[in-house]
Amino acid sequence: MSKWNQLALKVIDGYELRNDEALDILNSQDEEILELLHGAYVIRHHYYGNKVKLNMIINTKSGLCPENCGYCSQSSISTAPIEKYRMMDKEEILKGAEKAHQMQVGTYCIVASGRGPSNKEVDHVVSAVKEIKEKYDLKICACLGILKSDQAKKLKDAGVDRYNHNLNTSENHHESITTSHTYQDRIDTVETIKAQGISPCSGVIVGMRESKQDVVDMAKSLRVLDTDSIPVNFLHAIDGTPLEGTNELNPRYCLKVLCLMRFINPTKEIRISGGREVNLRSLQPLGLYAANSIFVGDYLTTVGQEGSADHKMLKDLGFEIDWEGKLSQNKVKMTID
Repeated sequence: MSKWNQLALKVIDGYELRNDEALDILNSQDEEILELLHGAYVIRHHYYGNKVKLNMIINTKSGLCPENCGYCSQSSISTAPIEKYRMMDKEEILKGAEKAHQMQVGTYCIVASGRGPSNKEVDHVVSAVKEIKEKYDLKICACLGILKSDQAKKLKDAGVDRYNHNLNTSENHHESITTSHTYQDRIDTVETIKAQGISPCSGVIVGMRESKQDVVDMAKSLRVLDTDSIPVNFLHAIDGTPLEGTNELNPRYCLKVLCLMRFINPTKEIRISGGREVNLRSLQPLGLYAANSIFVGDYLTTVGQEGSADHKMLKDLGFEIDWEGKLSQNKVKMTID
């Protein structure tokens, strides 16, 4: 039995990795990658079997953000030529929900740029969520920025199941990425939504000139924060942002990061998120031996893999979509085949 399998069994029994063991994962030799992935899969299979959760984003408000996040094409300091618009009509949000349902998506993510939502914007999302819940068996995740307690309560009462607010990076590296809000602001928002009984979703962006210790710190911080879902984004550097031209990642390292997240957060939904197509490339399928969730469709301002290709990838892997929606067999067949 490999050392990674031995470590995986210890993790299942409740063991928490030491810092040096976590760094060993990121520093492991490429020749060990299949053994490392198998160790991560032992943990993943114990908690999730071969099921994969699908998530889809709709960018309901693009650009026009006052924050200075170095990775983001929507920030105030970005010169990237992106589409910019105010909060989209409710009808467009509902159309996105219909598309998500047809793609067998379990969680539909309503995202809006900005530091945080106005009360009017929250009410707009609330109205859309109520209608979506009446029509579809979709879980709804909102991602609207820094949230106040009363706003969180409105979202909860409307039927929002989950709220995303990423830590993005480590506390140590945070000011190298943004100075317009603090790391504690992000922690506080996650705690605010937890207090209202909304499932917390918080993740990271890897490849932003951070150290391996920073990546370990991110994984351990999310364990302490006890988030239910952890999206792992790999930087897709966009021209016009401060991180333009950054290209630190390779597919093998990305797989090691996913394994690290699984070993440190064994019971959590680990989601392969933005940048998977350009960073994991042909090794995308291997990532699902550590992760148990992916985004399908496009991201906020970048294009994702064709949804039908994702369905075929899961079918080829022998994995099962974790989906409870009701859809005719004809539509399911059209989607998968």
